[in-house]
Amino acid sequence: MTAIDALATPAPDPAATTPSTTTTTRRTPRSGRLWGASGAVAGLAGVVAIQSSLQVDAAYSEDAQGAEAIADRLADQVPQLVALHVSSMVACVLLLVVAAGLRRRLQDQAPAGSLLPDVAAGGLLLTAVVALMGSAFTTETIFAIGDEEWPLTTEFAAVVAHWVGTVPWLWMGAGVTGVAVAVASLRHAAAPRWLGWVCAVLGGLTLVAGMSPMQYLAGMPGPVLVLLLGLGFALGDRRDRPRHG
Repeated sequence: MTAIDALATPAPDPAATTPSTTTTTRRTPRSGRLWGASGAVAGLAGVVAIQSSLQVDAAYSEDAQGAEAIADRLADQVPQLVALHVSSMVACVLLLVVAAGLRRRLQDQAPAGSLLPDVAAGGLLLTAVVALMGSAFTTETIFAIGDEEWPLTTEFAAVVAHWVGTVPWLWMGAGVTGVAVAVASLRHAAAPRWLGWVCAVLGGLTLVAGMSPMQYLAGMPGPVLVLLLGLGFALGDRRDRPRHG
């Protein structure tokens, strides 16, 4: 190629070899219909567990004074123990699903590197452990009542009566989740705003109750919080997803 030909050859167009604009896209939040529905069921199961625990009053009844009287009264409350066991186990399993789904959902919208998704999921994992341990003695108790070969001792019956009346109420972890979701929603728009206010109120109440000496009060708003949180993501989240087109 001569010098004249080289001068006549047009220079490559930079616009043809490199993109003219650089686009950045924000990830679309994934729908929480399935795991949100699991949350609603988990919250409802938690409500049933708390109500079942209220019905097991062997350790708190004025008619049951002493370990032997507690054991006799506990023997009449097997249906309540069964209800507590089943509802607690349902809540335990479903809370694991909700924790994973909520973490993924918040990660889609929360700032990169934010701790909020992990904290929100951790609160539900802690609550799942409470649901598991709250029913820890129910199986042995149910089958030991009326068993002549391996009878339920009065001392153990007294422990069980107090256990099922206290441990299932320790829903403080749900309060941690509620506060984390509230911050993610109201500060970072990572969840529907109305749901953020619901979580702020119920999550705050649950967390404060759980941290106070009256920690068992956390069992009242905690399951309701999880129920509304699940319903919020299962039903309301679809309307709040951004539209593309």
